[in-house]
Amino acid sequence: MIALDEMGRRAVTAKYMLQTLTEDKKNQALLQAAKGLQEGAEEILAANEKDMAAGRENGMHMGLLDRLRLDKGRIDAMAEGLRQVAALPDPVGRVLEQWERPNGLRMKKVSVPLGVIGIIYESRPNVTADAFALCFKAGNCVILKGGSDAIHSNMAIARAIRGSLGRAGVPEDAIQLIEATDRETTAAFMKCKAYIDVLIPRGSAGLIRAAVENSTIPIIETGTGNCHIYIDETADVTDSVNIVINAKTQRIGVCNACESLVIHKKIAGAFLPALQKKLAQGHPVEIRGDEAVCAILPEAGAAGPEDYGTEYLDYILSAVTVNSVEEAIAHINRYSTHHSEAIVTDNRENAEKFTREIDSACVYVNASTRFTDGFEFGFGAEIGISTQKLHARGPMGLPELTCYKYVIEGEGQIRQ
Repeated sequence: MIALDEMGRRAVTAKYMLQTLTEDKKNQALLQAAKGLQEGAEEILAANEKDMAAGRENGMHMGLLDRLRLDKGRIDAMAEGLRQVAALPDPVGRVLEQWERPNGLRMKKVSVPLGVIGIIYESRPNVTADAFALCFKAGNCVILKGGSDAIHSNMAIARAIRGSLGRAGVPEDAIQLIEATDRETTAAFMKCKAYIDVLIPRGSAGLIRAAVENSTIPIIETGTGNCHIYIDETADVTDSVNIVINAKTQRIGVCNACESLVIHKKIAGAFLPALQKKLAQGHPVEIRGDEAVCAILPEAGAAGPEDYGTEYLDYILSAVTVNSVEEAIAHINRYSTHHSEAIVTDNRENAEKFTREIDSACVYVNASTRFTDGFEFGFGAEIGISTQKLHARGPMGLPELTCYKYVIEGEGQIRQ
């Protein structure tokens, strides 16, 4: 097993080589990597079954098992993600601004790679391929630290990609995977500031908090999603039910799933029974609500204060009633993780107020929160959903994996 310092040195060496690659060369390597994933599907699926078996044996929750599971379709989707990234415009070398000073100096602000990116993530092996593709297209090396739950899957995916890069004549160290799964290694990785330019934690609130509190490397926070849907008094009940069902049940183990409902009291009597009726047709969602919700739905459980701030990743949904859009906004801003929130309404004024005053990365009007995704936004694969405000916010595509430098040209000017 390679020591962290050695991995860091390799990444620094490789990053300067990656910065010399043409767009065409990067695209060829990505297409080769996509092919390698599909050709290595049998090995990847065998490795994934080891992880799934261990997860079932350890009593892993169904939502986490869903995140962990691979099949041929998901491997094909990973490969397609690499092809889509290859088809995107190169974000490196773009002239973002240019101007000339009175002394004749010509100034340009040019996009450049971040350098070496470290990513810590949990039970989603597709992140291994997605993270590589985006980092690589933006000219960056990536060092990955996945969770123990997916270690065999991650190793197989990384092997397939590294082999493909070698065949494409590109440094294999564009992607490196830390194979140690202990917490001590993770803690040490967070302090590799000598080699890593940016650290991106993807996963649970606990993981992100640990990175923020312990890392000496600059952090981009991603992931945790206590996503809300507010049902306004003017909302169409059928549309509201369909949006909530999709946002909650399409996939429960993802950060853009709805976890919390906020309902105007004037529509609660019509909306909640309609929602419960639809949920009873195959969606075993437990609703935990306030007194008004429980009075309308006797089968609902009583919500405690902790429910309103919980990312369940489960078939559980908190629900609270309010008297106005102002109360809804105040409740959401209090309990939100600043990921994705939605309003369902026929009132344009309320919609505009909601989008203006909600402090989250993505705010929807009459649509499911499940669209917060790099693919759905047209970015190709994403590195994560940033819930902070510095450097990047929302789905992080290629432009968010670059920074910039200034290039200044003159004809012998000296400062007086």
